Amino acid sequence: MATYVKPATRYQPSDWFTSNYTISTNAERQMDASHQVRQDARFLRNETDNKTKWDQHDNNTRLADRVDQIRKWKDILEKTLADLDKEISDLSEAKDNTENALEARNLPLDVAIENLTIREGRQQIDVVEDGVEHQLKKEVEVIGGIQKQLQTKINEQFEQLCLLQEARQQILADLQDKNIALGIDVDQYNLTEESPGISYKPNPTRVPKGSTTPQQWEDFSRYNKERADAEMKASQRLREATHHTLHQTDNDQEAQKQATEYDLRKRIHEFERAKDELEWQKKNTEEEIAEMEEDIRRLEDSIKAKINPMKLAQTRLENRTYRPNVELCRDEPQYGLTDEVKQLEATKRALEEKLKQSQHALDGLEQNLHRINEDLGLKINSLMLDKRCMDTRQKLETRPQTGMERNLTLTGLQRSRSKILA
Repeated sequence: MATYVKPATRYQPSDWFTSNYTISTNAERQMDASHQVRQDARFLRNETDNKTKWDQHDNNTRLADRVDQIRKWKDILEKTLADLDKEISDLSEAKDNTENALEARNLPLDVAIENLTIREGRQQIDVVEDGVEHQLKKEVEVIGGIQKQLQTKINEQFEQLCLLQEARQQILADLQDKNIALGIDVDQYNLTEESPGISYKPNPTRVPKGSTTPQQWEDFSRYNKERADAEMKASQRLREATHHTLHQTDNDQEAQKQATEYDLRKRIHEFERAKDELEWQKKNTEEEIAEMEEDIRRLEDSIKAKINPMKLAQTRLENRTYRPNVELCRDEPQYGLTDEVKQLEATKRALEEKLKQSQHALDGLEQNLHRINEDLGLKINSLMLDKRCMDTRQKLETRPQTGMERNLTLTGLQRSRSKILA
């Protein structure tokens, strides 16, 4: 039986050995390359793991240091805020005391101004610039000078309080930011790889708008503290000078008080004479008003008395117009009745004009009586104030030691309360 052999490529033994050697060599080379890659990967893995751990450790340390820095400035700012609150309280108390001292000057000033105001009611020859007016004006000038000095101090204290409040707001805002930043950094320090809130973030390495440098951050807080310290020192200096003007013019005010009281005692008699004169004028004016009112009543009665005669004359004239034909004659009765109507109209107009004049005169008398009563009231009040002036000024000799006592004295609440309790 014949055998069929398929045609195929035939290699030499040398080709076969060469192919085997090539495959073996390539395998060895690939294994060497793979081994090197594995070694490099292990080295890189170890390096990156160590780098990651050390980076976390370094950043935890940095976060801890940053937290310490924030806490340090937070403590400084909190102490500064407490000092500011105390200084604001002290300056507010000093301002209240100065305002009470200013208010304590109102009593003698009110007495002097009240006397001057009452004396302005004098008319014509009574408007005399006498010794009392001179002393009262001088007293107003002295007290006004004290009030201006105290008001200047109050204004300075108010402005300083505004500056302290502004510095306090800046410190408080800085503290609030510090507390927020401290909370954020503490939370970041406490985060770990196992924390549930970690995730990928878009563009985490961006630089936020408004970022500052550590030097700017520290300079900002230092500026706030230094500004607060400067304002507190200025406030302390102002408090030291607050009550300086309270006793400057005590001797002048006391001397002026004595001079005013002397002239007031001397003028009491003259006020009494003026009051008596006004009362006499009032009596005469009231009598004249009574007589004028009676005359007005009589004029009104006279005008009313002309109503019926006028009706009678006009009725006669009207009825005579109905005479028939030639009997409608303009005879003597016609002329007489016409003259009577005209005379009655003229008489009524004259009486009405005189009534207006009388009412106008009565108005003038009543207005004059009102002016007399008003001026008499001023004189009586002035006389009463002159007599009470010595007692009123005695209140100035003993100053209330506290703001509450001063307010009670000025408002009279203490006296009213005593009456109620009694």
